[in-house]
Amino acid sequence: MATVEALLRDGVSRLRESGSETPRLDAELLLGQAVGLDRTAIVAHPEAPVGEGAARRFATDLGRRATGEPVAYIRGFKEFYGLALVADARALIPRPETELIVELGLAEVLHRLTRAARPAGTPPLRVADVGTGSGTIAVSMAVALRRCGAARDVDLFATDISPEALQLARENAVGHGVADRMRFAEADLLPPVLQAPFDVLLANLPYVASNAIAGLPVAASFEPRLALDGGPDGLAVIERLLGRLTEAIRPDGTALLEIGSDQDDAMVALVERVLPDWSCRIEPDLASHPRVARIEPPVGRARPSFDARVGRPAGGGR
Repeated sequence: MATVEALLRDGVSRLRESGSETPRLDAELLLGQAVGLDRTAIVAHPEAPVGEGAARRFATDLGRRATGEPVAYIRGFKEFYGLALVADARALIPRPETELIVELGLAEVLHRLTRAARPAGTPPLRVADVGTGSGTIAVSMAVALRRCGAARDVDLFATDISPEALQLARENAVGHGVADRMRFAEADLLPPVLQAPFDVLLANLPYVASNAIAGLPVAASFEPRLALDGGPDGLAVIERLLGRLTEAIRPDGTALLEIGSDQDDAMVALVERVLPDWSCRIEPDLASHPRVARIEPPVGRARPSFDARVGRPAGGGR
C-alpha cells in the first residue's frame, strides 16, 4: 500500500513536468481530497498508508490537473474569505486578491450603519455586487454581515450577464444560508431600469486585456472567457460601468472596483475622463500592489429625483 509521502513525491513530479506553477500545493490538495482529509493532515503524516480507492482517485485527479484543469474545478470548491464556495466552469474561480474588496466593502457598509442613529423604519442600505460570478463578493459580504448582526440592515443585490454564473451564485448563497438576504438579477452590468440608486457598489469585472489572455496560465483557459476579457486595454467593461455610476449610486455613495496591478494610472485617467470631478483613490493589496479603485461623486452632487412608479430618474435619465 502506497504512503502519503510516496504518492506526493510521484504527484509533484508529474505536475511539475506538466507545467503546474504550484505542483506541491496542487498535489497536497488533491491527495487530501482523495483521502477525505485536510491538507494540513496530509503534510503532518507522510508515513500514513493510502487505500487503493483513494490512490486511484488521486491518480485520476492528477491526470485532470496535468491537462491544466484548475484544482478548484477538480475539487469542486474554493476557499475564500473563510468560506468554501462551490466552484465550477460556470464562473471565474475566486482569487485571494479579491478578499480586499470584501474587506473594504464591509468596512464601508458598517461605517454607514454606525455613523448615525438609525431610527425604526429606516430603510436598509442598498449594496450591489455587479458581475457577481459565483457570488464570491456578495455571499462573503452577506455571511460577514450576519456575523455582525447587521444582515437585516442591508439589502444585497447580485447581478451577472451569465445565467449559469448567476445560478452558481444562488447555490452558494443557499449553501451558506444567506439567500433570503440577497436578490439576483440577470443583467449586463445593471438592469436597464433601477428602482433606486445604491449606497455601496462593488464589482470585480473582467480586466485582462484581450491580447494578454493567451499568455495566462493554462488553468485560465478552463474559465469562462467572458469573465476574463476586459477588451483591448482591459478596462472596456469597467468603463461601461463608470458610465452608469451617476445613476447607479447615491450622491454620497461609494463604488469599489477591482483592477489589475498595473492599471492604477489608467484607471485614474479613465475616471477623470468619464466622471469629471469625481474622486478616484487606489487601494493597495497586502503585497502593496494597486488593487481596488474607490470612486466617489463630488461633494454636493445633486440627488437624482426618482419616479417611484417606474424606478427611473425624473427628467428622462438612462
